Amino acid sequence: MKAVVQRASRASVEVNNEDVGSIQKGLVVLLGVTHEDTEEDARYLAKKIPYLRIFEDDDEKMNHSLVDLGGKLLSISQFTLFGDCRKGRRPNFMQAAKPDQAKELYETFNHMVENEGVGVETGEFGSMMNVALTNSGPVTLILDSKER
Repeated sequence: MKAVVQRASRASVEVNNEDVGSIQKGLVVLLGVTHEDTEEDARYLAKKIPYLRIFEDDDEKMNHSLVDLGGKLLSISQFTLFGDCRKGRRPNFMQAAKPDQAKELYETFNHMVENEGVGVETGEFGSMMNVALTNSGPVTLILDSKER
């Protein structure tokens, strides 16, 4: 499971020109699921991401986490994180999980993050979405549950 984590001062997601999720100060997570992922991969990321100390304290040092701030997380399913661009010009998505497995693990991740006391807003799985965010910093990190 791969996650692109972006610190945001605000973010939103639209489906069919309708706002389906939005946050103020918090994290935007683009989450990709591969066919090898399990609930343990979702658990690893759900226990890691809310506690990443990537928000600044009064001394402008990254010492606070999303949990410390009481911020929210905007979670977006993103199968293209497993796009393989090594050959040709069209990405190959063979490593991305099938939709049923991906949706289940995406929802499991979201519930586990909520169990950590973090509010979660989401896009709409499998839909064409427009994501808007103001990346604060900018701070962007990539986490892979297979690279611990």
